[in-house]
Amino acid sequence: MSQAKRRQAQTGNENVVWSGTWVADRLGVGLAGDGRLRELLGLALRRNPKRAHLLVSNVLGKHVPQSPAVVYGAGYELGERVRELLGEQAAARSVVLGYAETATGLGHSVADGVGLAPYLHSTRRPVAGVASAGGFEEAHSHATSHLLLPEDAELLAGQGPLVLVDDEFSTGNTVLNTIRDLHERYPRQWYVIVALVDMRSAADRARLTDFAKEIDARIDLIALASGTVQLPDDVLAKGQELVAIHESAAGLSQGVAGADGSAQGVVGAAGSAQGVAGAAGVSQGAAGVAELPQGAAGTELPQAAAGAAEPPQGAPGSAPVRVELGWPASVPDGGRHGFLPEHRERLEAALPAMAQHIADALGDRAADDGARVLVLGFEELMYAPLRLGTALEHTVRADVAYSTTTRSPVLAVDDPGYAIRSRLVFPAHDDPADGPGERYAYNVAGAGFDAVVAVVDSTADTPLLHGEDGLLAQLAAHTPRVVLAVVPSYVPSYVPSSVSDATAARGGAPVAARATERASMLPEPLRGPDFSSYAPDEVGWLLQDLSDADLEAPTEEREEAIQSGGAHYAESLPVEYQPSAQYQQLFKAALETSAARIARAVGAVTETVLAERSPRPVLVSLARAGTPVGVLMRRWAQHRHGLDLPHYAVSIVRGRGIDANALRWLQQHHDPADVVFVDGWTGKGAITRELAAALTSCDDVAGFDPEIAVLADPGGCVRTYGTREDFLIPSACLNSTVSGLISRTVLRADLVGPHDFHGAKFYRELASADVSNDFLDTVAARFDEVADAVDADVKELLAADRAPTWEGWAAVERISAEYGINDVNLVKPGVGETTRVLLRRVPWKILAKRGAGADLDHVRLLAEQRGVAVEEVDDLPYTCVGLIHPQYTRGATGADGKAVTAP
Repeated sequence: MSQAKRRQAQTGNENVVWSGTWVADRLGVGLAGDGRLRELLGLALRRNPKRAHLLVSNVLGKHVPQSPAVVYGAGYELGERVRELLGEQAAARSVVLGYAETATGLGHSVADGVGLAPYLHSTRRPVAGVASAGGFEEAHSHATSHLLLPEDAELLAGQGPLVLVDDEFSTGNTVLNTIRDLHERYPRQWYVIVALVDMRSAADRARLTDFAKEIDARIDLIALASGTVQLPDDVLAKGQELVAIHESAAGLSQGVAGADGSAQGVVGAAGSAQGVAGAAGVSQGAAGVAELPQGAAGTELPQAAAGAAEPPQGAPGSAPVRVELGWPASVPDGGRHGFLPEHRERLEAALPAMAQHIADALGDRAADDGARVLVLGFEELMYAPLRLGTALEHTVRADVAYSTTTRSPVLAVDDPGYAIRSRLVFPAHDDPADGPGERYAYNVAGAGFDAVVAVVDSTADTPLLHGEDGLLAQLAAHTPRVVLAVVPSYVPSYVPSSVSDATAARGGAPVAARATERASMLPEPLRGPDFSSYAPDEVGWLLQDLSDADLEAPTEEREEAIQSGGAHYAESLPVEYQPSAQYQQLFKAALETSAARIARAVGAVTETVLAERSPRPVLVSLARAGTPVGVLMRRWAQHRHGLDLPHYAVSIVRGRGIDANALRWLQQHHDPADVVFVDGWTGKGAITRELAAALTSCDDVAGFDPEIAVLADPGGCVRTYGTREDFLIPSACLNSTVSGLISRTVLRADLVGPHDFHGAKFYRELASADVSNDFLDTVAARFDEVADAVDADVKELLAADRAPTWEGWAAVERISAEYGINDVNLVKPGVGETTRVLLRRVPWKILAKRGAGADLDHVRLLAEQRGVAVEEVDDLPYTCVGLIHPQYTRGATGADGKAVTAP
């Protein structure tokens, strides 16, 4: 197609009349803003009780057939602008998220323009066995619920920019709902909103600005054009009245009972020629209908593969012809489960051959300069047919247009000043979760297409597609040639073939796998001495061994990358701190002093769990700080009650949730109701909240109690604890050498796949410095000594009101504001968390409760070694609080003005 013809097609204005005139004249709806608005948009009326008007895009490829190059080019251009805004480095860390169903292809085109980003689109098609990574509501839509179903559960978990793409930005409600949901699960600092048109009011713009401040994130917006929709106060009532009048008239003129138009085969331009609803094929000739297959999906259509004999040409009513595309293996059909840059490369390489197969099936029409061919996509399946259309434009001489079917009901009026001139109606043919219903194809009937290439996914290649009132029959009534191209519905790689076969038998594509089948593919827990210095019966690690991976980075480099958004803290490991002789002696002294205190807390929390949670609990510690506590709880239950409790360690990562595969393994091997999650202590409660959110988002696991049992709860975040005092737990003083020689857990996409456990390293080389079992033995030796005190403590605990107060969280927010940090993640309260700051992060200053004694000796020593001031303060609910250096770069300095260095 020539540039002049494409420009003419893009405007949708070949008759000079703007395609919004009809609605504007009758309802007083107007567009104000950029000069391109009328070029990009027309107007129509919805059959929707929430909104009367519909902005109909001329460049989206949904309702208005358009050159595929124009449609793809609009999205690609927006993607290039996003890449320019982000810069190369940030673009490489970004993820693009499109909205179903209208913007799935647009979002994918934007991702192509960004070039470096993976793509995911929301979906209204639930897929059993694929865990949801979130969801949100689209308030004005006729079908409101959106699901996020990435194959890789970590796709959205990075801290790079998130690019959200919709066809229009009208009020901002959908985007706000999305960001609010995802920001709670995967907080990040930068969001970019992309739309073809920005039609927000001034109040909506202010609301987005306020929201960005609320979540302390940057939010940018990119659009091809901007303006506002001018709506009279009574527009909804008048619009509904107008729809009722016109659909009633259309029904009467076609002999159709009812005023809602729901039973019409076609209305609008070709309406008068169609006769009774559902009989489009009959009114065109019985022979044409008889040739349509009535059996199993996709088995009877004549084939037109490359090199096949030329299929017969015919008038409207001829039988559709199936073309075998040769879709590349392992390339998803779209972004429902994620689409990666490497998928894009394989698809690009395969497009020319697939386009040639379609051209062969089109026959003479492909070579005719005057012919018009429509590539018609299917609801959320927009990108695959769009790219087939762009490739077909380079393969055939005919003019190629592109649009898709939709579930959105819109009034059709055959008037040049109205955007929707005709409407085909047919039954849904993909077994939708919300039940059977109508689907629509707009501006196809009466548009003069010489051929239509219908592109569906294999889930939708069902008998209803091929029925006498199905989509193929409707198309065959209006064009001499219908070609059916079926793209295989992408199946996540963990779905076993037995499920695929069972699903295929009902005419659809495989979409589900049982959680137990997925769990059976996971390895057994790692155990000592092969992994960790703990005895094999003490703990099983639901982790993968990454001991051979190069993961360590200097503290300063990690801090800079974490705070700049360049990396998540779980993607690398700090260099293991090697304690000086003075520090080791301090640890031993602290252990001797506090062993009885720890034993008492261990006994109290274990007895509380046995009394309230389960008589035979499955202990699941949160690696790695929770693991020594889990081992001690297991030892207490064995010592006092003769119970041999199972104990596992799993990974949980702030901002990314708990290891879902570990949960699946536990669900298969134990009753989830018996699982008790264990951690060392609470700070402000971030992990407590993380666990609760993660368990909610894992759709294929259920029955786990999100409450954590901890040794010490100074933050007031849980109701199962040994004490709420903030005191020194010596296991917090060291890293791997007091935790079985196991590193902190690691979650990085190139090392941990979607079906792997999170990873960790076993530092065998540090065995000479290992005090893990010394710590356990020293505490366990005091169990008998504290038994009476434990009994008294448990009696008091069971009778007390232990509801979380979240006092610690409130204190952290106050400190964050008072010290100008404005990021609660950089405030680490409590002795244990402060110690971690000094060992692993770049500390700024330490706040200590005035008069705190020996519990802070090791903190003062580490602070002195790192040149960090310890500031004594009053009214501190913790013994101490560690402040990480805000906005750290390698030129940052500590509180005393000295350059910060690693220990």
